[in-house]
Amino acid sequence: MGRKYNIFTFLIYLVVTLIALFCFVPFYLVVVNSFASEVNILANGYQLVPEQFSLYSYEFLFEGKQVFNSYRVTITVTTVGTILATLISSMFAFAISSKKVKYRNILSFMTYFSMVFGAGIVGHYLLIANWLDLKDTIWALILPYMINPFFVFILVSFFRTVPTELSEAATVDGANDIIIFFRIVVPVSKPAIATVGLLYALQYWNDFWLALMYIDDYRLHPLQIMIRQLISNLRAASYIGNTQTAYQQIVPNYGVQLATVCLTIGPIIFLYPFLQRYFVAGLTVGSVKG
Repeated sequence: MGRKYNIFTFLIYLVVTLIALFCFVPFYLVVVNSFASEVNILANGYQLVPEQFSLYSYEFLFEGKQVFNSYRVTITVTTVGTILATLISSMFAFAISSKKVKYRNILSFMTYFSMVFGAGIVGHYLLIANWLDLKDTIWALILPYMINPFFVFILVSFFRTVPTELSEAATVDGANDIIIFFRIVVPVSKPAIATVGLLYALQYWNDFWLALMYIDDYRLHPLQIMIRQLISNLRAASYIGNTQTAYQQIVPNYGVQLATVCLTIGPIIFLYPFLQRYFVAGLTVGSVKG
């Protein structure tokens, strides 16, 4: 029995290690080759250890001010949007999960209905651009994602596991719903709220669709749109040079693509270690009762 258990454990570790390497190697190639010279990439492709290193791709990116403007817009949208969306979604989920709310079933149905049936692109555009008049404003990148029905239902499922005796005892002591939510429900629901907060942060950070639809002012372009415009312009410019190879020696097409990937995913990767303990706690919640 012990021998079979050791073999099974070894196989599990082997499979997990292979999956981790399978995920890590592409990321490693992107980071390492972003410091490779364009000539080396064109001649040898992506290498584990490039023969020629260069910072020209990053220097090319930081020559203008648009990278800093796009970073400012993306950080602002992600920070403000994540805080507001997590707060509003948590309060809305708390109202749906509470048995004291009279029309909680209707609100739950409306939330589910909006998740299954959307208004479409035309209705979405008319609401944001015409009725709310948010075109070319930073709020056009924040408000449409303020409440995600799927994330709301995640919080509803978690809030229903919180013992009702806690809120009932607080009500007897004279606490209202706001005090119950912020002083009782939120502290015991940190794993779920942190998880939803990270999902909202990823959604805001990686979004390009809202900027593509509602932002024409390049000064308000987030990172994802900046990358799209930059790569499109580099590819277009490479066709009007004398030769594509000679032009790419001056404008590092592939190197810029790799460098922009590193610049855009770096902050999100560094955010995960601060929230990892909440994920671990979220996995163990409900596993032991009594």
